[in-house]
Amino acid sequence: MVTVRHTAQLSADELAAVRALCDASYDEFGDADWEHALGGMHALVVEDGVLVAHGAVVQRRLLHRGRSLRCGYVEAVAVHPDHRGRGHGNRVMSALEDLAPAYDLLALCSSREGRPLYESRGWALWRGDTSALTPDGLRQTPDEDSIYVLGGTVDLDAPLACDWREGDLW
Repeated sequence: MVTVRHTAQLSADELAAVRALCDASYDEFGDADWEHALGGMHALVVEDGVLVAHGAVVQRRLLHRGRSLRCGYVEAVAVHPDHRGRGHGNRVMSALEDLAPAYDLLALCSSREGRPLYESRGWALWRGDTSALTPDGLRQTPDEDSIYVLGGTVDLDAPLACDWREGDLW
């Protein structure tokens, strides 16, 4: 079963379990990555009292063709290594995708390992140039070649810029 709750509704123990899951699931998951996953909605899969999968969607702004889009940005999708291959990632993504009507589109930055999951669910790879609106102005992010979007009416070949944040921009 998947439970969806806002960060403010999660107990300190639940937040600690999410952080531990992310630490166990990623090669590198720092404090900035953790911060990016907070303040939005969380999809949690618990089996026998143990958190085995998680994902979050937080609001961000993306700039596309002169418009500021309200984006549901997917963060911290993680399945415990001992529980992979059982459909937990699909369950988490389904719950997060159900939140799409609240946004102009959903977006995420995928690891190589995550790409098959998102592509199988109909997420489209962004082909245009990417950048970030930083305190010093617009900065190109040419190394970001794994931005995926779902929904919205967008030109996948046009430039796309994200709002500023500490740590990984995308």
